[in-house]
Amino acid sequence: MNILEHRALRGPNYYSRYPAIFLRLDIGDLEQKPSDLVPGIVERMTALLPTLQEHRCSVGRPGGFLERLERGTWAGHVVEHVAIELQNLIGFSVGYGKTIDSYDTGIYNVVYRYRDEACGLAAGIEAVDLVERLFAGEVIDMPAIIDRLKQVRDAHMLGPSTAAIVDAASQRGIPHARLSEENSYIQFGHGHRQQRIQATVTGHTDLIGYGIADDKEWTKQVLGDAGIPVPQGRVCGSFDEALDAVRDIGYPVAVKPVIGNHGRGVSTNIEDDTSLRDAFDIAAHRNPSVIVEQYIRGEDHRLLVIDNKLVAAARRRPAHVVGDGVATLQALVDEENRDPRRGIGHENLLTQIQLDEQSLRLIGQQNLTLQSVIPADEIVYLKPTANLSTGGTATDVTDDVHPEVRYMAERIARLVGLDIIGIDLLAETLTRPLEEQSAAVVEVNAGPGFRMHLSPTHGEGRDVGRPVIDMLFPDTEATGRIPVAAVTGTNGKTTTVRLLSHLLRQSGRNVGMACTGAIEVDNHVILRGDYSGPQAAAIVLREPTVECAVLEVARGGIMRRGLGFDECDVGVLLNIASDHLGEHDIHTLDELARCKTVVIDAVRQGGTAVLNADDPRVLAGQEWARGDIIFFTLDPDSRPVRRHVRDQGVAFTVHNERIVMRQGHVEAEVIPVVDVPISFEGHARFNVANALAASAAAYALGLSIADIQMGLQTFHPTPGQNPGRTNLIDANGMKVLIDYGHNVPALEALSELVGCIPARRRISVASAPGNRRDEDLFTLGTLLARMHDVVFIYETDARGRAPGDAARLLRDGAESVPGACRVEVIMDETQAVDRAFDEGGEGDLLVLLIDDVEGAIERLKGRRFSPPASTDHTGETP
Repeated sequence: MNILEHRALRGPNYYSRYPAIFLRLDIGDLEQKPSDLVPGIVERMTALLPTLQEHRCSVGRPGGFLERLERGTWAGHVVEHVAIELQNLIGFSVGYGKTIDSYDTGIYNVVYRYRDEACGLAAGIEAVDLVERLFAGEVIDMPAIIDRLKQVRDAHMLGPSTAAIVDAASQRGIPHARLSEENSYIQFGHGHRQQRIQATVTGHTDLIGYGIADDKEWTKQVLGDAGIPVPQGRVCGSFDEALDAVRDIGYPVAVKPVIGNHGRGVSTNIEDDTSLRDAFDIAAHRNPSVIVEQYIRGEDHRLLVIDNKLVAAARRRPAHVVGDGVATLQALVDEENRDPRRGIGHENLLTQIQLDEQSLRLIGQQNLTLQSVIPADEIVYLKPTANLSTGGTATDVTDDVHPEVRYMAERIARLVGLDIIGIDLLAETLTRPLEEQSAAVVEVNAGPGFRMHLSPTHGEGRDVGRPVIDMLFPDTEATGRIPVAAVTGTNGKTTTVRLLSHLLRQSGRNVGMACTGAIEVDNHVILRGDYSGPQAAAIVLREPTVECAVLEVARGGIMRRGLGFDECDVGVLLNIASDHLGEHDIHTLDELARCKTVVIDAVRQGGTAVLNADDPRVLAGQEWARGDIIFFTLDPDSRPVRRHVRDQGVAFTVHNERIVMRQGHVEAEVIPVVDVPISFEGHARFNVANALAASAAAYALGLSIADIQMGLQTFHPTPGQNPGRTNLIDANGMKVLIDYGHNVPALEALSELVGCIPARRRISVASAPGNRRDEDLFTLGTLLARMHDVVFIYETDARGRAPGDAARLLRDGAESVPGACRVEVIMDETQAVDRAFDEGGEGDLLVLLIDDVEGAIERLKGRRFSPPASTDHTGETP
């Protein structure tokens, strides 16, 4: 089998409303070998993956997939189910999948859900290999497969603290995005409502507070000055200074680096000069400044304070073993590490115990070696600190915290100035005030780990992720989302997106806009290029100032990566027409329509789908539409629209050459069509339709009729406001119309406008990308010839074709039209435009269907077009 394409669809897509993995698979010779021709396949599959018994498949009951396997199914379908189950086996609960025949024999599109993208992709690769071996009767090493997938999981998964916050956000419907694969940098919400965290540090974490927590001596000073009990101690730069400190403090002492974390470099209960030297060297290896301080006897406690409220408390004990009177210390450690709850790093509830230099020193202090047999019930501590990351254990004691201890913890958070703080407290118990016992705060932590509170070794786990989200989003109904409008269709997307963005800006919104041409934030271009896909959506939604997002959504982006967002407030479906058929297994208009309806299927509950009632396929696509529906139509007598309006639905249409909004018995005038500049006094009917769509979307987003009217009459078809879309320029004697009509439906719509502009001759410069069908390119050429007297054809993007092939088809189409149109092929766009400039004269109309709008306008400046010499009807000088 051969994987032809393999990628993640990061949002609603053609196959699923949820993120999924797309795998285009050539099963080769296995097309002739369905599963019922493989002896014993059900038994082998059941032995390898017993949990496949739970897969219902199309049969609809447990064991349904195995029934299909026995009756006979193809390898691609088996890959789907194996990829799903492999993810389940490494801890990701997924169930959705589908396998679809393609138009090519033996090639299947396999789609399945994922939770973690890297693991989903890796599961697909492993599934293909496993199924190929299964069908071939080869040996399959299942433990090795699971081990490889776990390595991928561990390399990419969020740590438990960050994951707890993400889970809490998901429960509230707050979207999140991972901004870096290397660390736990997460964005919650969108635009100006977003909040960000890195692990358990938030965007509001005070920098000074973070610095205090990172410097143990500074911490002691701040807390000691405020009357909080802290150990007596001193910062030392040499071992001699450490000895001097001990003379003042007295043994036992604790030694730690001034700056450090996870208990690294910390030694406790130091009772002699030799141990002090060893401890000093260990700490100095971490930081040249070392704290020597009074050793406080008592249990190690961690108090977690979020938003100045104590939310959890745990008693921690360092990594240790308990003797049985038989086993050696080394054997006890090995047995403890076999506990399935222990793993590497943060993968499990507990961490494996690694014996290091400090461990051996502690063991020696207890007059033991690794070969010592430990008496029954005797505890041997293996680490100086109780950090879970070094193998410690935790017991939840949140309900045991005395009110005075609680007050002290919350006061410390305010004194240090941290919104999330972990307080390390040595005390005999938390059930009594600290002044009644031996106790001291030995450290505070910015960005503390949550694992000990989420899943303590003993006691009740605490949902400490939720207080973080409640702090970041104090309005319990808030989801951190901003209004998102998504616009799709075959033609008119960019104009509608730019017009809708203009309407919103005119009403005072800070708009993030992405379209074919640019990404703009508050009317400032931040990126130029084709941004009509999911990457653009992510960029706009990350912008911290954006109050409303307007996104163009092209078919290619939907098929390649999905929408890039999970839901929108308004989804606009403009039209369905032939363009790019044959790509991504979209061969028919009905398949194209289903692709485009992904946008209206992604409308949130309570949102709005804006639909073109004049397009039968768009109208039929309303079965996929979520939320309310607003129709727009150029036909005020449209029967479906009249019925919709009668049922109190909203529609935007044209009546007596005025754009109006209708609902029930109400008809509200918006603006005369002649006052909408992009309509060219009503001659550009396609732009009237775009104006209706933008008005409907703006209305759905809460704009008033007055707001819409103001926006429509101030949006002009100029290179500044709508570059490359019906820009009509008076160029010193010749009119120049610049547009992006590169497909048959767009050119058909444009021809009406071109025919209405008075001109002595009509000259065009045109091309089309090579990824259109031969018949589409040929037809495009015929349209160009019917519209113009002279056509200059160029080619800039062959897209898989041989150079000159697309231009040849355009020329053949143009030359097939009887008449006097003159056709020239000039492969370079710049040269073709300059040739048209040379050809044109006063009174001519030059129609530029080009990519480099700015370059053409720049070269147009300063040119004067005088009346040409007398010519015959062919345009040639007699």
